[in-house]
Amino acid sequence: MKRYLILEDGSVFAGEGFGAPLTTTGEVVFNTGMTGYQETITDQSYNGQIITFTYPLIGNYGINRDDYESIAPTCKGVVVREVARRASNWRNQMSLDEFLKRKHIPGISGVDTRRLTRRLRTAGTMKASIVDTVDDHAFDQLNALVMPKNQVQQVSTTKPYPSPATGRNVVVIDFGLKHSVLRELSKRNCNLTVLPYNTTAAEILDLAPDGVLLSNGPGDPKDVPEALDMIRGIQGKIPLFGICLGHQLFALANGADTYKMKFGHRGFNHPVREIATGRIDFTSQNHGYTVDPATVEQANLLVTHMEINDQTIEGLRHRNYPAFSVQFHPDATPGPHEATHLFDEFMEMIDAFAKRA
Repeated sequence: MKRYLILEDGSVFAGEGFGAPLTTTGEVVFNTGMTGYQETITDQSYNGQIITFTYPLIGNYGINRDDYESIAPTCKGVVVREVARRASNWRNQMSLDEFLKRKHIPGISGVDTRRLTRRLRTAGTMKASIVDTVDDHAFDQLNALVMPKNQVQQVSTTKPYPSPATGRNVVVIDFGLKHSVLRELSKRNCNLTVLPYNTTAAEILDLAPDGVLLSNGPGDPKDVPEALDMIRGIQGKIPLFGICLGHQLFALANGADTYKMKFGHRGFNHPVREIATGRIDFTSQNHGYTVDPATVEQANLLVTHMEINDQTIEGLRHRNYPAFSVQFHPDATPGPHEATHLFDEFMEMIDAFAKRA
């Protein structure tokens, strides 16, 4: 079935529909990963977005039970150059087409994704629709779209839940949590309690955790003001580790500022340098906002990591408290596992703080 991707600047990309036969509208972005499409689609950081995969063949190994980052993905659509006609992998349970149909996510294949990516790199991310017909009504609908500001509220858990173990007690604040974050903490035998995004500092302190992790999530960090008071209320009292959106919220809570990037970082080939050691890790990233470097020094924060290509801030540490954060995804799903040692550093920080208390 012929379908079209239309952009708010008037661009039209023709293709063939697959997945759910629905009209959809969202912010179109591009991901440069060569694999990991299942983890990408189910990453709640893509809430409200139409994902363009720059790798030319997507769906070739199907969908399996092990690689979900969430059970109910909330991205708005998938754009590919070619969707695999047949999936081949020993773990495969269903095709990408069947998966998108089950999750009510429309897809479009046959799109010139190189041209689309160049357009987004030049003009920046923008609103887009996947439609059956290109006409004035479709563009009117697209231009009338107001992007939501409650994205974290849409994807965060509404009630606390545990992931029991017998080691360190760690509270995870869910801003759009990836399952792989829980997996990494579980590998370290942490007793986990996952809490909603709007949990207060007092509610966290009542649980007497050994550490708190601020998860990844979608959208503009300034749309989650309730998290800032919570962070200010617990830092210094409990070791703190922020990832992606959690990193941005950590910066805002301490007086730094953030801004929207032209087209963001989405993929897992982003080189990041640790300033203290010179160590370079290739990292998994998915974000459209970043911390303003001009505002960090006044915030009593220390920059620990930088992105080599564009010099954006990739890591922060508080000068006085046991608290640090990174913009990239150290859980690395999908992506290289070079930065998983940061979870070990979090464990070491928890243990050192417990000895000092």
